[in-house]
Amino acid sequence: MESIKQIPYGVADFETVMNQNLYYVDKTMYLAELEKQPRNLIFIRPRRFGKSLFISMMRAYYDKSKAEHFEKLFGSLWIGSHPTPLRNHYQVLYLDFSRILGNIDVLEEKFNSYCCDQLNDFIDTYRDDYPKERVEEFLRSDDHGQKLNLLLNMSRKYNQQLYLIIDEYDNFTNIVLSEHGEAIYHNMTHASGFYREVFKKFKGMFERIFLTGVSPVTLDDLTSGFNIGWNISMAPELDKMLGFSTEDVRQMFTYYKEAGQLPADSDIEAMITEMKPWYDNYCFAKECLESDIRVFNCDMVLYYLRNYISYKHSPEIMLDPNTKTDYKKLNMLIQLDKLDGNRHGVMMEIIEKGEIAATLVPSFSANEMTDPETFPSLLFYYGMLTIKGKYGSMLSLGIPNNNVRMQYYNYILKQYAQYKIVNVNKLQIAFVKMSLDGLWQEPLQYMADCYKQLSSVRDSIEGERNIQGFFLAYLNLNDYYITAPEVELNHGYCDFFLLPNMTHYQANHSYILELKYLSKSDYSEEKAANQWAEAVEQINGYAIAPRVEALRQGTQMHKIIMQFCGWELVRMEEIM
Repeated sequence: MESIKQIPYGVADFETVMNQNLYYVDKTMYLAELEKQPRNLIFIRPRRFGKSLFISMMRAYYDKSKAEHFEKLFGSLWIGSHPTPLRNHYQVLYLDFSRILGNIDVLEEKFNSYCCDQLNDFIDTYRDDYPKERVEEFLRSDDHGQKLNLLLNMSRKYNQQLYLIIDEYDNFTNIVLSEHGEAIYHNMTHASGFYREVFKKFKGMFERIFLTGVSPVTLDDLTSGFNIGWNISMAPELDKMLGFSTEDVRQMFTYYKEAGQLPADSDIEAMITEMKPWYDNYCFAKECLESDIRVFNCDMVLYYLRNYISYKHSPEIMLDPNTKTDYKKLNMLIQLDKLDGNRHGVMMEIIEKGEIAATLVPSFSANEMTDPETFPSLLFYYGMLTIKGKYGSMLSLGIPNNNVRMQYYNYILKQYAQYKIVNVNKLQIAFVKMSLDGLWQEPLQYMADCYKQLSSVRDSIEGERNIQGFFLAYLNLNDYYITAPEVELNHGYCDFFLLPNMTHYQANHSYILELKYLSKSDYSEEKAANQWAEAVEQINGYAIAPRVEALRQGTQMHKIIMQFCGWELVRMEEIM
């Protein structure tokens, strides 16, 4: 009897997965699709989407030294029954540039050392294909450029086909860009910079090239003037090459339920429904919008599954704590603490509306990253936005799921936290009373008071947008609700709908919150009265929307209007 497959959480080596009986979501059918593409390819995806595991599978499939292991590795997979003519056809050089670390002063030295080590491993693997004296000459060299030149000559003379696979091609250059600035980055990636020089050597040397990374920025700078590859990141036929489809998830969870790892009474469809708002909804090609199939972040799914198997329930914290490091890196790359007014405005529009109209830019240089027109594209490549729809000739790029939405909320919180006005612990205790006992006055009044204090120390006020951002950030600290801004109800949009998070906590009360704002210069009793009457009509319309009955999940609904004059709350009431 076959032992139960282990969950491959955090495992990026294909041979380990197959040889040690780990569960593998079959993506081998995409190898045949890749072979239809141009020979030199670039594929960009956010972190935690399985890039490293996929290219590890590619290495095993194309590596001629692995031919005798083909049946063991691929026999049970799609490609095992549909092998291509290029199976085990190449000498494969693999480089993982995320492994290049070190002080900026020794980075070039570290780069050379890493490349030399990988090239030495390469020649050792294929030494039987070359004369002994040429192999020894190759090993004596301590310069990666010289080794590449020797390899080029040797492979051509002895009729060997080379395949170059690079994982995280942009990893250390992105770190240099974010931590040391554009000048040092420019020296590496332009003119005769050491990183640019190695890419010059790659072009024309390899029969095939496959590069992966999280951003097209470095590639644009590196290859300007000598195009090295074809960017297939938004090719519709490869939209689901990485990540998990809903059917992938269903099959995996069914396997573990049938194997007795999940409770016998567990509802797989309910699990999928719970995960979708948190981990799903990625679309990387506009041509796939007509399809209902979207892509899950695969590492997040494995995190959920592992938790369910271990504790027989979904994780209390839906965001995998191990991703915090990823988001710290992301924050550095996007330079969220250094955003100018225009890019800050882009972030706030996305946070408040959940989407933004933009034109996706396929590649751009580092000095264009600060361009507000380019910024949405950067957020897309990092997985902070996904394709939601079309907007004329442009695309509607939206927040894919709650997991990512939390990162946007954290951005706002950091903006306000520097003023040290809000007592978060006090607010969270008040939220408990709000959820269980319907005592909403205390937290909302406290937030309004804090906003007044905050506004008095800020240089400028952005009016209604500023208020919405503040409330959005701090309402999100409430574990009892999923804070949904701008939920469409009866052909209108409420400012905040506090959706009960019944999966993890009991809630007895839910809320529709409408914020109204008048500037001090525009305020009058008549205008305030008219605005209030309008708000009452709006919120009553929201409350009878068909979606509300399902979303409130049996909780008592409260309709709250808060009216501000400048930075001061002038009226707050529950509408009965």
